Amino acid sequence: MLKAGPFSGRSAFGSIRSITPEAGRALFDEVAANALPTAGFRSRIALQDSVLKLVAEGGIDPRRFAAVYESRGGLPVELRYILIWPSHLPIHLTAENAGYYVNLLWPVGLANYMSTNKTSPVNGGSLFNFASTAGWTLGKEENGGAYFNQFRIVELTPEQEALVTRVAKSTFRPCCNNSTFFQDCNHGSALFGLLQLGASQGLTEDDLYEEALAFNSFWFPQVYVQTALYFKVVQGVDWADVDPRIVMGARYSALGPWQATVEAQLAKIPDLLPEQESGASCGT
Repeated sequence: MLKAGPFSGRSAFGSIRSITPEAGRALFDEVAANALPTAGFRSRIALQDSVLKLVAEGGIDPRRFAAVYESRGGLPVELRYILIWPSHLPIHLTAENAGYYVNLLWPVGLANYMSTNKTSPVNGGSLFNFASTAGWTLGKEENGGAYFNQFRIVELTPEQEALVTRVAKSTFRPCCNNSTFFQDCNHGSALFGLLQLGASQGLTEDDLYEEALAFNSFWFPQVYVQTALYFKVVQGVDWADVDPRIVMGARYSALGPWQATVEAQLAKIPDLLPEQESGASCGT
């Protein structure tokens, strides 16, 4: 339990006006360990044969995909054979492999057929111009827009598709103000693909929100550590007790509302935040 001594205010939570640098660093590290555990997140979702289906359809070109990682030391051991064998083990997401899973899940969300994608905001005259479509250059086609909603990579019942659509429209990402259903960037497509895989594997709505928050946290670590810090300091709520539905909503996960709510509040407390490094990229 944090003591009120290092803080200037009536209590340790909700009214902090200042904090010593040492206390701020300790609090930040504590919150970061909760939001981004060093042991990672053990998902209940497996890629199964989705990557193999994408390879077969041309949505992933193995040579192009492998070439991206040649200068980065190659794919990690647990993913080295992902392009030739199905993966039935649930994903073990870590800070080290989170970026790889963006690129593996991205074409799943982009290419998998769902009837509701006919009403997707990307399904129009600008289809080939989004970061999620023009940015996907690891398939046979030069522009990933050619794969949008084209293949039955993940088989979904009508009920599962409705579940995915509902959760996708209610979850956001902090690189823009768009919902997961509006998959205009790689992270949007990747999370959309994750939701489809999860629903097809029997996960409930609550499960999908929990998975979405965990993956977003590892994809946007700075944002969600700050969000966890906000809940701890301003709301007096530990990260483990925060409802993923609330965090994944627009107020705490869309860029504009997050800046106005979380970032603005934390900025009022000197010495609470350490210097931040650059954030996540929307490219391969």
